[in-house]
Amino acid sequence: MAALPKRIIKETERLVSDPVPGITAVPHEENLRYFDVTIQGPDQSPYEGGVFKLELFLPDDYPMIAPKVRFLTKIYHPNIDKLGRICLDVLKNNWSPALQIRTILLSVQALLAAPNPNDPLANDVAEEWLENENRAIQTAKEWTKNYAKE
Repeated sequence: MAALPKRIIKETERLVSDPVPGITAVPHEENLRYFDVTIQGPDQSPYEGGVFKLELFLPDDYPMIAPKVRFLTKIYHPNIDKLGRICLDVLKNNWSPALQIRTILLSVQALLAAPNPNDPLANDVAEEWLENENRAIQTAKEWTKNYAKE
């Protein structure tokens, strides 16, 4: 494997030395471009109290292209599909090489605090969210309790 670019080394060191509250990102020893991530569900959200596992991979072209991020923990969210893929502008058309791993993880955490059913990836969940938000929030809380407990 080619040597890791300085930028990835610096970002990884910063994630370890100055962790983001509620988020951990640990690189795999055998592949330092692959991270095991946990995000705590934000307070005052349907995901509060949950700990969500994600995977993050830095492609060879990083930082020119966005990292690949997906949820491994099952979650009921209009912007996250059954495969754990995430609909988030900074992972797609609003990606910029100025962004870093920590900014992406903070954006994912913010998405948990503010689901956007008007730009869905999981259409059935978004429909439920728009038709009966209270019921959708209750389902999200139940899924958090069932699937996102440590």
